Amino acid sequence: MWNLIFWIICLLINLGLLAIVFYSLLCLTDLEVDQMDPFVATANINRWILLEFALQAALSILLLFTGHWILFLVAVPLTCYHAMLFIRRQHLIDVTEVFRNLNTDKKHRMIKLGVYMIFFTICIFRFVLNSVYNYPDFSLSTCFNYLLV
Repeated sequence: MWNLIFWIICLLINLGLLAIVFYSLLCLTDLEVDQMDPFVATANINRWILLEFALQAALSILLLFTGHWILFLVAVPLTCYHAMLFIRRQHLIDVTEVFRNLNTDKKHRMIKLGVYMIFFTICIFRFVLNSVYNYPDFSLSTCFNYLLV
């Protein structure tokens, strides 16, 4: 049961990371086509950066403490990149340089989106696999019976 809860937590963390990166990518795209003011775009993106870093660190720590070494080794480079940006104080987008770094920021976020999509796919696969192997008798009808009782 704990393994199933672990994968549910990983799915929720990955879903949050995907939402944050997709939203920041959407803000950068709106900024590029002049649909959004640079001040509003940077404020919207900067609001979610620290939460993204915290969720990525929590995911890495969770993978480390639960013994999922391969996934941990895949997650560590992105966590180290976030830590490096935070230590150098380069994690926030500057309003005055947003247009100069727009393509670079979009590329970085596209790479992050790809990494988070891979993690999300792995978590969904492991969640379903764990559910099927640990609970073979659990079907949709038994789920409805539990809900009705």
